This record gives sequence, C-alpha cells and structure tokens, in this order.
Amino acid sequence: MTTFDEREDKYEKKFAHDAALRFKAEARRNKLLGLWAAELLGRSDADAYAREVIKADLEEAGDEDVFRKVRKDFDDAGVEQSDHQLRRRMDECMAEAMKQLQDEG
Repeated sequence: MTTFDEREDKYEKKFAHDAALRFKAEARRNKLLGLWAAELLGRSDADAYAREVIKADLEEAGDEDVFRKVRKDFDDAGVEQSDHQLRRRMDECMAEAMKQLQDEG
C-alpha cells in the first residue's frame, strides 16, 4: 500500500468514526432533552417521552424535527419556553452528551 493509500484509508476510518460518534451524541442529546422536557411537561413517563424525542429525530436530517416536536408539545401543554431557551437547552444537552461519550471512551 502506498503512503497516499494509507493516508486515504486513515481519513476514511476517521470520517466513519466521527460520523458514528456524532450519531451517538445526537441520540444521547435527544434523550437528555426529552427527559428535561418531560419534567417541564409534568409527564410521569419521562423515559417513554425521551424515546419519542429520539424517534422524532429520524424524520429528517438536522435538528429541526426535534425542535418542532418539543416546541409543539410545550405549546400544547402551555409550557412557557422561548425558542431561544429551547435551542439553548438543545445545545447544552449536546455538550453534555459529548462529554458523557468522551468520559466513556
């Protein structure tokens, strides 16, 4: 194998690893967000709600599907959280998810 081929192989492996890590982090972020939202919604089935949030993320690429789901649930239940607060919480949950994964790894 040439040096170029070796570098290309390493790059492809790193890309695949980073993509898998990002997927795990997003799923964990969604779980953390779901648990937080369930508490604000007064739901006793926090784990089930967190699974709903994780499932919502599979509707389309990006974070908007998760945002819309939680936003709608908050609006329907009369929970007062601004879009900014919700997006900030999503960012905080992502940071926590990444930290947890790094601590495990």
